[in-house]
Amino acid sequence: MAKVVTFGEIMLRLAPPNFERPMQSAMFVATYGGGEANVAVSTANYGLPTSYVTVVPPKHPVADGCIAELRRFGIDTGSIVRGAGRMGIYFLEPGANQRPSKVTYDRDDTAIALAKPGDIDWDQAFDGATWFHITGITPAISQSAADLSMESVKKAREKGLTVSCDFNYRKNLWRYGKTAQEVMTALVKYVEVGIANEEDCQKSLGISIDVDVESGELDVEQYRTLSDKVLTAFPDMKALAITLRESVSASHNGWSAVLNDRENFFHSRKYDITHIVDRVGGGDSFSGGMIYGLITYPDDHETALEFAVAASCLKHSIPGDFNRFSADEVISLMKGGGSGRVQR
Repeated sequence: MAKVVTFGEIMLRLAPPNFERPMQSAMFVATYGGGEANVAVSTANYGLPTSYVTVVPPKHPVADGCIAELRRFGIDTGSIVRGAGRMGIYFLEPGANQRPSKVTYDRDDTAIALAKPGDIDWDQAFDGATWFHITGITPAISQSAADLSMESVKKAREKGLTVSCDFNYRKNLWRYGKTAQEVMTALVKYVEVGIANEEDCQKSLGISIDVDVESGELDVEQYRTLSDKVLTAFPDMKALAITLRESVSASHNGWSAVLNDRENFFHSRKYDITHIVDRVGGGDSFSGGMIYGLITYPDDHETALEFAVAASCLKHSIPGDFNRFSADEVISLMKGGGSGRVQR
């Protein structure tokens, strides 16, 4: 059976309740989140054996609580390393209507930022695994984290795992002297399944098209061109999925995606998502759905894409980074069960 391993940093997430601005009230809602951990939660919820790899500080109650939360989803945490440094934190101001969501990072000198090649036993972490997922977030944290990320993808390919990567460009993280393009163009050479949006392709890989993401409508054919450019630049990449978000406001988005597998170009159903509860983690839920879809429907990439888009659509309906839905619930939406009627 397929086994998924993801690697990255998980953080304490602090967000004010009820769409308030930070410090509007004296309260923060504390949860956990991080791109690769979010993906692990998704694939575990869909029934795939899943392991999450990271580095957290020793004898730390927040780190202990984080690991316990991951275990609650059935995620294998046996490859998590305890190392010097601190837990990362991010503060979220949830957006609403015309006010955008805002993220403030507090992740300098975290355990993952200080981790370096050799700190993780990849032979043990990849034992029995068939799929490895990473994002462009971890290489942006520090030079040593970038080196560790490169070590991870090289080792995964050596051991025959399928490697997927969400290119995930985070401009507020690339501050240690290297540009995203310098690091990511080298790392993506080892990637077989790419996941991105148009900004990720431009900022992380230097490959762009002329689109206006603020216009409310997107030209799908432009994304065929973009995906062809990326696949040409990285000949070992077997498929590239690109998410298409049409932002009417922070509370109202159009949501779809395309998939180019070198033989076919698929465009998914478009969801009109109104009254968004929380869009943070939406891309990660797409990645988790894409991994599950490609594993479950290996000869039907169109259905795999539809699963990923439906999974991410559902994520917008609940607070927190994690996508707390089963495969059956995603399939129900794929089949048209999106009326919101009470089920009893």
